[in-house]
Amino acid sequence: MIVTIDGPAGAGKSSAARRLARRLGFSFLDTGAMYRAVALAGRRQGVDWENPPELSALAAGLRLELTDDRIFMNGEDVTEAIRTLEITTLTQFAADNEAVRRRLIDQQRKFAEGRNIVTEGRDQATVVFPHAECKIFLTASEEERARRRFQDLLARGEEVDLEEVLKKQRVRDQRDVERQFGGLAKAADSIEMVTDGLSPEQVVDRLEEIVRAHQH
Repeated sequence: MIVTIDGPAGAGKSSAARRLARRLGFSFLDTGAMYRAVALAGRRQGVDWENPPELSALAAGLRLELTDDRIFMNGEDVTEAIRTLEITTLTQFAADNEAVRRRLIDQQRKFAEGRNIVTEGRDQATVVFPHAECKIFLTASEEERARRRFQDLLARGEEVDLEEVLKKQRVRDQRDVERQFGGLAKAADSIEMVTDGLSPEQVVDRLEEIVRAHQH
């Protein structure tokens, strides 16, 4: 069974999807981590961000491995390195690059073969797994999403300003929606869930209810 969880930045998709997968005994696919890893590789290699073929060529040579809560790039654990505000900002170049997206989509589909998975991202229900048995669109208010991101970055030891986080989030939201290939959109058959005012535990409880209702 494939469960897709799409939604905007800061909606709490990654943590909720990971916990849901654990509860269900499913594998977890963090697609955002894959795009972040490409951005990290680009940053390290000093690619010209205005030259998309350079980044797609670099992505073609990356070996990405995902476990339930870690991501490895060419054998190196980059789980923490991909979560900084700088890499978050640079990830748009990987996400906007159609050649990179097509390559990662192929990897995502391979990951899912023969498995029960919970996968999260922007285009999982619309592009990657349009035939998924259960599709969820997870969202929250703009302010709530920015506040969560801000607290997450503070917890990681980054010096950040809430207004700056909100401003960058708005730019990211716009890019996500306007992206020509793999842009953020709610699939017609997705169930929308708003997480404002809910504890992480309550979010996972509700997600589990939705999935159980779709299991045959």
